[in-house]
Amino acid sequence: MKSITERDLLHELFPETARELFGEGTTARPTLGLYPIADGRLALVRRERLVELEPIETTTKKNAFHCDLCHVTRSRGEVSVYRAHVAPRTYRYVTLCLGTQHCLGRAGHAGLSGLADRLLD
Repeated sequence: MKSITERDLLHELFPETARELFGEGTTARPTLGLYPIADGRLALVRRERLVELEPIETTTKKNAFHCDLCHVTRSRGEVSVYRAHVAPRTYRYVTLCLGTQHCLGRAGHAGLSGLADRLLD
């Protein structure tokens, strides 16, 4: 799995700042990634778009869940349900494995791109 550098993120999310810091002649690779942020939240980034995934509490403890990223069925203790605010008064809910890095490894670029298509388009 290819790692994204801070420079790459600056180019994609803050192009004006990147031009100030690195000059006009630099080209950035397209960014696609799922990154942990504060309070258990995740950020899904694709190019200049970002959606924040906020974990929500579920009341059920017995059922199995299907991970929307790697498409593996897991027990309730191995997944978390996230809410993504995708438009005004519009939310989408996704279930992701708690071991995000291992899940990303199973899903690969195609799986992450599919999740980004669902949440960002």
